[in-house]
Amino acid sequence: MTYRIEKDTLGSVKVPANKYWGAQTERSRNNFRIGSEASMPIEIIHAFGFLKKAAAHANFELGILSKKKKDMISLVCDEIIEGKLNDQFPLVIWQTGSGTHTNMNINEVISNRAHVLMGGKLGSSQSFIHPNDDVNMSQSSNDTFPTAMHIASYQKLVKKTIPSIQVIKKTLEEKSKSFNNVIKIGRTHLMDATPITLGQEFSGYVSQIDHGLNALKRSLDHLSELAIGGTAVGTGLNAPKGYDKKVTEYICEYTRLPFKVAKNKFEAIASHDAIVESHGAIKQIAISLIKISNDIRFLSSGPRSGIGEIYIPKNEPGSSIMPGKINPTQCEAIIMVCTQIIGNDMAISVAGSSGNYELNVYKPLMAYNFLQSSQLLSDACFSFSSFCVKGIKPNYRRIKEFLEKSLMLVTALNTHIGYEKSEKIAKYAYENNTTLKEEAIRLGYLTVDEFENFVNPSKMV
Repeated sequence: MTYRIEKDTLGSVKVPANKYWGAQTERSRNNFRIGSEASMPIEIIHAFGFLKKAAAHANFELGILSKKKKDMISLVCDEIIEGKLNDQFPLVIWQTGSGTHTNMNINEVISNRAHVLMGGKLGSSQSFIHPNDDVNMSQSSNDTFPTAMHIASYQKLVKKTIPSIQVIKKTLEEKSKSFNNVIKIGRTHLMDATPITLGQEFSGYVSQIDHGLNALKRSLDHLSELAIGGTAVGTGLNAPKGYDKKVTEYICEYTRLPFKVAKNKFEAIASHDAIVESHGAIKQIAISLIKISNDIRFLSSGPRSGIGEIYIPKNEPGSSIMPGKINPTQCEAIIMVCTQIIGNDMAISVAGSSGNYELNVYKPLMAYNFLQSSQLLSDACFSFSSFCVKGIKPNYRRIKEFLEKSLMLVTALNTHIGYEKSEKIAKYAYENNTTLKEEAIRLGYLTVDEFENFVNPSKMV
């Protein structure tokens, strides 16, 4: 590999000759060789593209950046947004907690790429556009990185996560309606309970997802607030008057999303409660999905030696040794995803609570975990809906068998013969391995017609 020499305030640094980044990026790349899987999410990089372009236009409009510099910065930012420069951002999340290294990575790439687009050669001379004075004009890493976090997180939620959650909700709704007349035995404490329809059971799942989805949508208002314009500590030092509003307006124009200036920039930089809040809603949905997935895999268990009240799709062989075995793999996959999300939420919670004074220095970690959770939840919801829930069918024979055998149908007799007599019927039916009807008649509590009139599962749901 050949190198060129780049300089920063600490001196000279050897940088790969064919890369657009500069000295500060290379220092971070060499000083933080931590992990191999956790590079800065590309969504953050693309969000910076929107932000740096918006900042250049705002600075030009406010008369502190030339038109030529504004145009060149915008040109490179468009390349970043389009993903043409993805390989120029090598840094890991395990870096400075403010994200300064990534902010400077962006600044250096824009500066050097603009230099080349204007006919210059990397390393030949100082770029026409300075990474700090021009690209970072009116900014600090402390307000740009949280702004990029919010842009990337908001985009991910509205374009990927929320639509996928809506898919699984719709699929569950369709199943609930189609199962509405399928009467089965309910279960509480894992034991037989009074009847319920399979549709009613699934309606509970729909409601869980709906509440979680509403919580996630409500969190978007806080997440839409941008810290830009607060600069280092929230006071806006070195940012011209009106800059924050203009930058935010441009970001809204470019992303077509309803961002707004943070109500309090001290809060926006020193804490990340908006990220904590939104991820909390993601965790809520994850918890709901674990419950739903567990119910489905237990209801489909067997098929002959378990509950087996529903059939799930046969997507792939389930065992390398047991022929014909089918496993609830989609349930298992989404449960693992949701477990990861709960772990991510713990990390985000600790990170969010650990900001000191005017700056939270867990920003890259929070961004990485949030975006991973959002993507995983999106993918898993779509997969679970497509390859499991859509194909669920009732096992009518099994459902009828369990319903007829259940002793808890005796509950319907409480209001006719009282709790104690009803309990005796259930007790003797269990001990004698007989039916409720047989014991009710044997004990002289009811006639055949009375029993059949009172104990009617269709009237109990």
